[in-house]
Amino acid sequence: MDEVERSEPVDDLRSEPLVSVEITGLSLYTHHGVEAAEREVGQRLVLDISLDLADCDAAITDRVEDTVDYADVCQEVAFAAQERSYRTLERLCAAIGARMLDRYDAETVTVRATKPEPPIALPVDEVSVEVSTERA
Repeated sequence: MDEVERSEPVDDLRSEPLVSVEITGLSLYTHHGVEAAEREVGQRLVLDISLDLADCDAAITDRVEDTVDYADVCQEVAFAAQERSYRTLERLCAAIGARMLDRYDAETVTVRATKPEPPIALPVDEVSVEVSTERA
């Protein structure tokens, strides 16, 4: 077998890493739901957020300033989830995702909202909705 000659060093062939930052199990008391009673009384939601960062220099620099602040992400998600009421979890997840895209310059944001005690007449552990939003 013939050896293929490389014109570039191997290090030059590596692309910048795609970093995924995930927060799971953020538990918040919110007022979302189809029924007026759900929106009035409220209930606990559990949120999982994943941000894909194409330009995350922290993988190279090891500097906290070059990535997203997890505590800040949690605060922003809490604010977005509690500032107004939505009828559907789909709309809530989309609103959170849009805010995360704008604030953190992420390429893709995935938000999963789970109702651990859904108001359903049949036995069910939980219901969830997941929405992924990409930068245009």
